[in-house]
Amino acid sequence: MTNPLLSPSPLPYELPPFAEIREEHYLPAFERGMAEQLAEVEAVADSPEPPTFENTVVALERSGALLRRVENVFFNQASADTNEAVQAVEAEVSPRLAAHSDAILLHRGLFGRVGALYRDRAGLGLDPESLRLLERWHDRFVRAGAQLSEAGRQRVQEINQELAAAATAFERNLLAATRDAALVVGTAEELAGLAEDAVAAAAENARELGRDGAYVLSLKNFSNQPELAVLDDRDVRRRLLEASLGRGLPENGVLAVRMARLRAERAALLGFESHAAYEVADQTAGSTGAVSDLLARLVPPAVANVGREAEALSALGDGDLEAWDWAYWSEKVRKERYDVDGAAMRPYFELDRVLRDGVFFAAEKVYGLSFTERPDLRGYHPDVRVWEVLEEDGTPLGLFLGDFFARASKRGGAWMNELVPQSRLLGQRPVVVNNHNIAKPPAGEPALLTLDEVTTLFHEFGHALHGLFSDVRYPLFSGTNVPRDFVEYPSQVNEMWALWPEVLANYARHHATGEPMPAALVERMQEAERFGQGFRTVEYLAATLLDWAWHTLPAGTDPGDAEAFEAAALEKAGVAVPAVPPRYRSGYFAHIFAGGYAAGYYSYVWSEVLDADTVEWFRENGGMRRENGDAFRRALLSRGGATDPLEAFRAFRGRAPETGPLLVRRGLA
Repeated sequence: MTNPLLSPSPLPYELPPFAEIREEHYLPAFERGMAEQLAEVEAVADSPEPPTFENTVVALERSGALLRRVENVFFNQASADTNEAVQAVEAEVSPRLAAHSDAILLHRGLFGRVGALYRDRAGLGLDPESLRLLERWHDRFVRAGAQLSEAGRQRVQEINQELAAAATAFERNLLAATRDAALVVGTAEELAGLAEDAVAAAAENARELGRDGAYVLSLKNFSNQPELAVLDDRDVRRRLLEASLGRGLPENGVLAVRMARLRAERAALLGFESHAAYEVADQTAGSTGAVSDLLARLVPPAVANVGREAEALSALGDGDLEAWDWAYWSEKVRKERYDVDGAAMRPYFELDRVLRDGVFFAAEKVYGLSFTERPDLRGYHPDVRVWEVLEEDGTPLGLFLGDFFARASKRGGAWMNELVPQSRLLGQRPVVVNNHNIAKPPAGEPALLTLDEVTTLFHEFGHALHGLFSDVRYPLFSGTNVPRDFVEYPSQVNEMWALWPEVLANYARHHATGEPMPAALVERMQEAERFGQGFRTVEYLAATLLDWAWHTLPAGTDPGDAEAFEAAALEKAGVAVPAVPPRYRSGYFAHIFAGGYAAGYYSYVWSEVLDADTVEWFRENGGMRRENGDAFRRALLSRGGATDPLEAFRAFRGRAPETGPLLVRRGLA
């Protein structure tokens, strides 16, 4: 069998040959990739030559080319277009990949060579990026447990494999639970309040799921579903939110408890008081105290703010304000106070126009990029589209893939993956993909977005720019390979262009008439955005503090029942507001139990401090100017992990970050 994964792709930019890749190719490619990399690192460790930067650290960077290629393709499919065969491979390879990583990072001979170079680093004459690479590799070995006793190293390996298997099971459970919890109604009348195209999309969704004649609202990855803002039937709203909040339990609750205990045990073995302490030590925050202090400052004003919002909503409602009422009555307040109707805005936000005349337009104005769709290049699913990205002078930069629509085989949420990370060492240019979960309209109908979905398009494209602009030598530093509490910063900055007057005027046009969104509506929309900051901040902080509670547990602590632990944690943190559920509950908190955000969900608000400060810088310096874009790209977007992120920010901003702009933005000043 010819396996297309076993050799570099001949396609432009080494775009994976998706037309040729089959599920049966993955496992053999993984096995060969792991075997090849182990042989490569053994050759480095067993070299009779004294260790040098080139024969040790650069050799490690070059190793594993096949394995990286397979991982990038496979794990994107596992998230975006999975099936039983892919899930079976994922269940098998996840613990094996954890063991493979440990075989490298716990290799005594390899660590000996890296350690010798690290001790002599001041005299090696390395350039700044190479010196940082040596330091990061040394840190990786130490944080993996390379300095532990043999028994300690063995236990860390066992924990890593257990955690990898548990994370795979969590995501598999969640995919099934989200699919099974979709709200099914029998009549269009039950969906009163939804726009006509949204009702048609629900009917189309039902047809694709084998429920002809019904209407299905599939769940997004977070708690409060967008439809809650417009559904008139209170009982339908209740059913929708309860379906959302109940996902993943009890199975994923059991896994959450197990994973929290394993992470705490591993942290203790490595000399840390908790998993949060272990994680934050390698982030820009530096300590759990710094994170706790920021969160503690935000909670009281946010809860006070949400209390004021609740009073405004209760005045309009016809009974007690329940969680499933909040978004609905918030929409009423926006209409009453600001004359803004979220459903009436959707015709101005047609997907292709927002993408072409909004997201791409802003990138052209700020960074000089151009985008050419390449229908000759195929993605991993028929819905995937491919664009070639060029510099202003026509120099090829990379490929951007867009996978915009929800489907049963895709996990919830929105995210960016790098299919081919940039590296001058390996001669690779970037190929990146953005995934979204927009309801797919019937054939021939436009995909109309909510304002939140518009903002998410800009946000995820900020991640894409971080990958596309990467200009580093070493793969370890490519693109978004930065501290977790810094990675959201560029994407959050890119959100500013969504409502920037020049950009909004260019894309916010009625899909049928071409008429621009009325100027008065734009102004009212921006005012209305300020209402609801209390809700948005509290639901985010509740999820963040829930993550923090799970991962500040000392080793040996038994959290007990997941639901009871969650309730107690929210109460203790002061964010147990019954009408404002956390953005993610434990049963579907994939960020922390199936992704890389364990003890790191705080990173969104931590990054937002930098983001809000940077938006102020753009405004102070004339806004949408190429000079500004070039400066931001040169200092931050192109450097990946090759420089210290906060040092890069200070050099760009001329000072340390300040929290004032964030507090003003969130209504917490």
